[in-house]
Formats: sequence, structure tokens, C-alpha cells
Amino acid sequence: MEEHRDTLENGSTSSVSDTNGANSVQSVERALDLLEFLAQSPNKVGISELSVATGQPVATVHRLLMTLVAREYVARDSRSRRYTLGSAAHALVNIEHQIMNWNEVATSFLRELVEISGETANIALLERDRAVYVAQVPSKRMVRMFTELGNRVPLHCTGCGKVLLAYQSANVANTIINQAGLRNYTDRTITDPDQLRQELETIRQQGYAVDNGEQEDGVCCIAVPVYSPKGKVAAAMSISGPASRLDNSRTPELAPHLIRVSKALSDKLVELYNNDGYALI
Repeated sequence: MEEHRDTLENGSTSSVSDTNGANSVQSVERALDLLEFLAQSPNKVGISELSVATGQPVATVHRLLMTLVAREYVARDSRSRRYTLGSAAHALVNIEHQIMNWNEVATSFLRELVEISGETANIALLERDRAVYVAQVPSKRMVRMFTELGNRVPLHCTGCGKVLLAYQSANVANTIINQAGLRNYTDRTITDPDQLRQELETIRQQGYAVDNGEQEDGVCCIAVPVYSPKGKVAAAMSISGPASRLDNSRTPELAPHLIRVSKALSDKLVELYNNDGYALI
């Protein structure tokens, strides 16, 4: 194996190896080996197992893991001392908003929801341990809910957030819950991990999530998943408004409309994927 050294802009050098005819940095290759093994593992993995699986010394595995944990690409369970993929790694597969204009694609669907409900309609994506709003059509009423595009909100106490969390794998959901914590915002906020997991199961069964003033008193929300062409949840679609207008009594009326419109948007994503090559998950 031929090895040479490249000079970096700051004057330092890095070791670069020529593997199979292509330049490669050994430490990067080793880190990627760890990430790939963790991605394929259904359970959390210990250092010794990672060492055997990747052929790397235990000390090397430990050193690389410390860097990956610090950057949130790997998460460490402090009780079992085992590792799994972290929120930053999972965020890499949720980058549609970087390559697709959600306002352009989703606005007509959101307008339909505003006409039906009279409330503000939104699209949010998963970004690490938060939901980020990427598209919105505001209510036409004087008193209305408004969230700035780009605003990031917690997952455990918002309608969109709970939808995005509910459709992650158990490992990913647990990692996010452990890393982000369950901060108490109102007396309705779910702060018990087991209660939240039960809530997520209910969301998967009924196909929608409800936020009854869990992040902010007097603000309610109903949210549903939007699916990518490959069948994964690409986004959450919601309507939000004051509790005086959007209370539990309206959920049976509005949830079916949300599910129907989100299905139409999901079909639109399939069309864009097939015709325009959008790189959706």
C-alpha cells in the first residue's frame, strides 16, 4: 500500500493511503466502517464487538467513537456502555428540504387544509432532535397561529414532532428521547418516556397526532405523516390554531381530511421522484 502526505491549508499534514487505486484517509475509512456496522445492527453494540466486526484495535475503536459521539453521529448508552447511530447520522437521510422547495410543492395542499379547517397549515421535517418548519399557509382569521419558517421545535410536545418521532425505528426514537430529554413546557407536556412511547404507538395506530397545549397553553395542533416515494415518512403535515377553535371535538372531523390531503401530497412526491429525479428517501 502506497502512502503519501498531503499538506493542508493551515500548514499541517494528513496521512493519505492509496487503496484500490483511490486516495483514502485511513481514519475516515475506519470511522465509516463503524458507522456502517452500527447502521446494520438491530441492537446497540459494544466496543469489543465493533472491534471484531471491523478488524480495528479496541483502542482505535474507542478513540473514533469518542469523536463520533461528540459530533452526535453515534450515541452511547451510559448504562449499558453500548453504542448506536446518533441523531446527526439519522439527519443525513432527512435532507429533502435542502434539495426540494417544500413551499413550492406543498402550498396548494396546505391551502386546501386552510379552506377546510380555517386554521394555519404547515409542513415540518425532522432535523436531528427537532422538527423544523419548511412550508406554511396561514389562516385568514384575525387570531391565528403563526410559526416562522426555519423555526425548530421539540418533538415530544408538538403535533408535527410527535408524528416525526413516531415513525422512527425504536432505536432512533429512544436515542432522540435520551439525548433531547423531555422538557416540561405546560401541565399537559408528556415528560415520562414510557408514556411518550405509548403515545407514539397510538399515533402509529390511528395515523395522526394531537397536541393539546403541550408546548404552549391555548395552542392546539393535529398532524399526520407525509410519505416519500420509498415508503418512509418524509415530513409531517399539520393544522394549528387556538384551543378555542381547534379543540378535541374537531379532531374526528379534521383528521380524515388531513390524512386524505397528506396522501395526495405523498402521491405528488412520487410523481416528482419519477419525473424529475428528486432524491427523496
